[in-house]
Amino acid sequence: MPPKKKEEPPKKVLLGRTSNTLKMGIVGLPNVGKSSTFNVLANLSVSAENYPFCTIEPNVAQVAIPDSRYEKLCQMYEPLKRFAATLQITDIAGLVPGASQGEGLGNAFLSHIQGVDGVFHVVRAFDDADVIHTEGEVNPVNDLSTIAKELILKDIQYCENRIEELDKFLKRNKDKKKEDALNLLNKVKDLLVKDVNVRDTAWTNKEIEFLNDYSFLTAKPVVYLVNLSEKDYKTKKNKWLPKIVNWVKENGAGPIIPYSASYESRVVLEENKEEFCKGEGAPSAVNKIIKTGYSTLQLIHFFTSGKDEVKCWTIRKGTKAPKAAGTIHTDMEKGFICAEVSKYADLMELGSEQALKAEGKVRQQGKEYEVEDGDILFIKFNVSKAKKKQFLQDYWFKFM
Repeated sequence: MPPKKKEEPPKKVLLGRTSNTLKMGIVGLPNVGKSSTFNVLANLSVSAENYPFCTIEPNVAQVAIPDSRYEKLCQMYEPLKRFAATLQITDIAGLVPGASQGEGLGNAFLSHIQGVDGVFHVVRAFDDADVIHTEGEVNPVNDLSTIAKELILKDIQYCENRIEELDKFLKRNKDKKKEDALNLLNKVKDLLVKDVNVRDTAWTNKEIEFLNDYSFLTAKPVVYLVNLSEKDYKTKKNKWLPKIVNWVKENGAGPIIPYSASYESRVVLEENKEEFCKGEGAPSAVNKIIKTGYSTLQLIHFFTSGKDEVKCWTIRKGTKAPKAAGTIHTDMEKGFICAEVSKYADLMELGSEQALKAEGKVRQQGKEYEVEDGDILFIKFNVSKAKKKQFLQDYWFKFM
């Protein structure tokens, strides 16, 4: 008898929305450099004056994801159209102590944070007499604690409201699923009152599926952006950095990126940014910030390529081939047959699609294939004649 196949462990369910259109939000106290950072990332001109609450409505931008593979494919195919992967970033006005109780327009700002999937948390680690600090002194560790506490307090409020609703329902009805949800929410509340974030707890797959039906602020992944003076950024020395690193380690960890919004504001104006940075003796951190936000949301992308267009299609890690095909068009997912998959590295090594096929480097993958970052896909699918005609019209108008 052939040996039994080893059972694969169940795949870990990701915390957060299962979508390919996830968003990052920039948060922090007023006057820490949030809007200046947003201006640099999006290369847009939004309000960034030196006074609290200058950003009342969130500003949103689509930011291109730097990817040398995409650039090489464009060079190879010289397509008529090209579409880079993008990340949506929202600039959210500054929070203050008491925001969970409505202080400083807190309710509006916290609802904007609820609308994003991950957070760029900007903290200020420089002194400047011309830029006031709402708390009277620069102390990034206190600032980190302030924001973290406000988000936890808002989650406790949200949790208590959901618990109350479920309690009322279960007094009148029997529902096993709602009972499980109530037990989980009580568990979440117990953690929150101990200042433990939802994202920093080991949950079962079943619990994560429940949690993903809710919008806990502390479930969102965080990238910490430490805004330094130009001098500190260039010398890589700052008295607050070790304290910030310790705070982040003690509060669930996460990526930390030191940068200087002031320096980046000068870099973004330069035509030859690489030469400018060489002359200044310090690299730009913009690409690192964007790529870290993208990967923190567990996002990857695959390519479709040819003379007509080269395009990056954003998906979440672990997405199977039919769902990935659905990002191109829903009919491709419904009528999915298989995906012809080639690897970017193989294409670069062999130089053409014909060579890939000749060397057996194009694989046909079925419905269970998990698309990997940088895969080049050709989707085979089947739809009715009427559907096919509609699909071609939809696809044509989508990219006109």
